[in-house]
Parts: sequence; C-alpha cells; structure tokens
Amino acid sequence: MPEPLPARVDRLLAGGAPDRPALSYRDETLTYAQLADRVARFAGGLYAGGVRRGDRVAVYAEKRPETVVALLAASAVGAVFVPLNPLLRERQVRQVLGDCAPRVLVTTEQRLATVEAALGPEGPVERVVTIGSDTWERWATGEPMRNDAADRVIDADPAAILYTSGSTGGPKGVVVSHRNLLAGAESVAGYLGHTADDVLLGVLPLSFDAGLSQLTTALVAGAHLVLVNYLRPGEVVRLCARHRVTGLTCVPPLWLQLADADWPEEATASLRYFANTGGRLPLAALDALRRALPGAAPYLMYGLTEAFRSTYLDPAQVDRRPDSIGRAVPNAEILVVRPDGTPCEPYEHGELVHRGALVALGYWRDRERTARRFRPVPGEPPAGRQETAVWSGDTVYRDEDGYLYFVGRADDMIKTSGYRVSPTEVEEAAYATGLVGEAVALGVPDERLGQRIALLVTARADAEVSVPALTGALAGALPGYMVPRDIEVRTSLPRSVNGKFDRVALRASLRGTAPTTPQEVPC
Repeated sequence: MPEPLPARVDRLLAGGAPDRPALSYRDETLTYAQLADRVARFAGGLYAGGVRRGDRVAVYAEKRPETVVALLAASAVGAVFVPLNPLLRERQVRQVLGDCAPRVLVTTEQRLATVEAALGPEGPVERVVTIGSDTWERWATGEPMRNDAADRVIDADPAAILYTSGSTGGPKGVVVSHRNLLAGAESVAGYLGHTADDVLLGVLPLSFDAGLSQLTTALVAGAHLVLVNYLRPGEVVRLCARHRVTGLTCVPPLWLQLADADWPEEATASLRYFANTGGRLPLAALDALRRALPGAAPYLMYGLTEAFRSTYLDPAQVDRRPDSIGRAVPNAEILVVRPDGTPCEPYEHGELVHRGALVALGYWRDRERTARRFRPVPGEPPAGRQETAVWSGDTVYRDEDGYLYFVGRADDMIKTSGYRVSPTEVEEAAYATGLVGEAVALGVPDERLGQRIALLVTARADAEVSVPALTGALAGALPGYMVPRDIEVRTSLPRSVNGKFDRVALRASLRGTAPTTPQEVPC
C-alpha cells in the first residue's frame, strides 16, 4: 500500500540526486536539494502559523517555484492543498474559497485585488499570504519543519481538492487521497517511461489533474520539470529547443495549434514522446504531429478528475487503432456496462466504470453528488467492505481485443431525428475535410427534430472557410441526419481554464446569453 504523501515528500524531492535539476522557471533552476529545503522551510512556516492535519491550504498563483513549494509544503504538514487555476475570476474564486474554507491562501500581488473582492470583509480564509510579502519571506526562510513535528496522516486521508466545472452548476471539488496521488504518479510515470534523465514541459495548469500529474510524475522519477505560463505555440517550440524537452503533454486545442507550428530540428531532437489528454485528438492533427515530431512516440490518453488517469493507447497500436483511447492504465480496471450494471458485449455502447487505487474519495461536502458518481463496483459485491468505483457518465465501447473507444459524454450527446449522435464524430468529419482550423458540434433545441446539429468552426491560418464547400464535404462524408443544419464561422472558440473547448460557453452564446467562465488559454 502506498505511503501517505507527507511521508514521502523528502524522498520524492531526492528522486534523482540532490544536485540534479528539479524545477526550471524562466531563468531560474532549482536542484532537488534546493527544492527540498524550500519545502521544509515553508512547511515549518505553515505549521507555526497553525496549519494542521486536514486544514486546507489554497494556492492561487501562476506556475512558478513558489507555487510548487506551497503545494508540497501543505502536504508535508498533513494539510490538504487546493490549487486554483490562476485564470479564475472573482466569481469562481469566491465559489471555491467559500466551498473549501482554507485556513491559508497563498497568492500573488497581481491577484490580491481579486482575492480581496472575492473574500469580502468576512471571508472564509483565516490568512492570506502574498508571495514576496513579509509573511512569505518569514515562512519561506525560517526554521525547517522537523519530520516528527507534523501530524501523522494515513494514505486514505485527503491530500488535495481539485475543482472542476460541470455542465451545470458551480465548480465541484474532487477530493484526492495521498494514495490516489502516489498511485497515479507511479502509474503514469511507469507507462510513459519517466526516468531521471527526462525533461518535461509543464504546459497544463497545476489545478488540472493532468497538469498536477506532470509535477508528481516528474518527482517520482527524479525528472526535471520546466514550468511555463502564457502559452503560445512558438513559445512551446522555443522551450522544447532550449531545455531539450523529452516529454510534452497537451490538450487538443493546443495540439491543433502546435500541429501547424514550425518545428525546427533542435526543438524535436530530444522529444521522445508527446501525449494527448482532455479530449479526442483529431486524426488530421495526430497525423500532422507525427510528421512534425518523427522521433516522438504518440500517447493517446483518457482520464477524468475523479480517477486521475484511466486509459492510454500504447504507441505501437496507434497505426492500427488511431481512434482508440486504449486500455486501462496500470493499477486500474476499466469496465463497460449497461444501465443495469451488466457487462457490454464487444462494440456495444455502455458507460465507462473505473475501479482501482486511483478512484478519488468523492466530492467535497457534497454527499448527493458523490452518491450519484461514486457507486459500488457493478456485479457481485466482494466479501467484506464493498468497493467503490467511478461511474464516469461517458459512453464507450470495446473491440474484440479489449481496446476502448470514446463515444461521448452523456451531457454532450446530440439527440436528433430519433438518433443519438456523438459530437466527436461530426467534429472528426469536419477536420477531415481540411477546411477548418477548429470545430465544435453542439445540439440546439428544435421542435421538429428534437435537436438539430450546429457546427462552430474557425478558419485555418491564412485561409477562409466556405460554408457551402464545408456543407457539401460533410454531406458526402456523413449520413443525412448527422450533417449540421447550422454552420457558423467564428474568429475563435472559447476555452475553459483547463484549455478544453468550453461547450457551456458556446451553448450560451448560441442562446444569446453571456458565458460565465474565463476564456483564456491555460497557464
């Protein structure tokens, strides 16, 4: 059984060797020894400030060494860290802080006004610590915390709360245990083959489970993590060349831009893998990336915050099954079941159910929502305590060899003319035409059809989209009921704070209402 994270922080930080690089940010690089010292000192400050086992420590800052130090120091004390995406606005910050009521909030001077507005005169946070302030300097440079000073925790204790937006309502906090964090890090680092010689480019938010995984998988392998904010495709390419990056994980909207970027040899020479998460990577983009990054093995991954990572496709299978999400990651089992919990036959659509060490503890302070998503493993219950699985709400199917294929989320499926249509299939057809840069398919209420299909697209670089030409190409590639009735060309498509296409905002824009979530590219 994995140890709790605080018991392993020192060994995680010494994963390679004390003098090996652990973190780089701009022109600063910290060795593992330097990072370990900073974590121990800030943990001592947190403990002296009254932070104890189970208290929440929220961190609302861009990716930088101080952010990583605060997160790891919270675990060293036995507290629960809560990373907030730095792109969140006042409303979202207020919701998250009101929900988790952290004892300490770590932030930056640039975000202090947002924090103060979100908290109001009597907010739920006992102490706000601004990076660079007197309190920060005192805590960050004081006496290191003794290993025997922190409260003892067990591996089943909460380690983190990761907030994720649903299709309705405010953000929901997924409670991740120490066991989840370590088992997930070892699982992902294992199948990606991370070693102390790897250099990973951290392009995803640390508040996003895949972004946090880039940090934890680097630590367990003793690898070097390069932190980057304010993403532009050219900046990613430049940093890959500068740091001789070996591993790069992105979400589809960013991969679509990187597929069109100019990749000189010095940027690709060291890259041994690229990985996709957070949604389906269009086949056209996958093909373009494989041409641009010929020495990098492609890993196609699927995950949900409630179970960290769930599946990956072995690069050896990409040519044969480029549209598959693969098989279960190590230390997990993936089931495909009917509504009554019985197993589906090959090619029969069903719900993906994840069981194993990566299943989170539930939703923070939300028993009703937890009971709906975290339910017993389908089938005969084992003797003794009944095991809990995550019922994902995602529709998938297996082929005869056990490889999984994503169909769609229950909330995203389009029901038109009596058919259930996966938006992914429509989007894939749009990308295959070569006429669009980005594409999102949505269902729009229609009295006659139930829903009609709307397709929102952007143009490729230095080109225009001909709606008649796109409609004709789709009519030749799709059955009639799947051809979009409405095609709208936009200059850009909004993204969530995790970099995925923001379907909620797009639906709201079609209804003529303002979106309620930030639209920036992730940090």
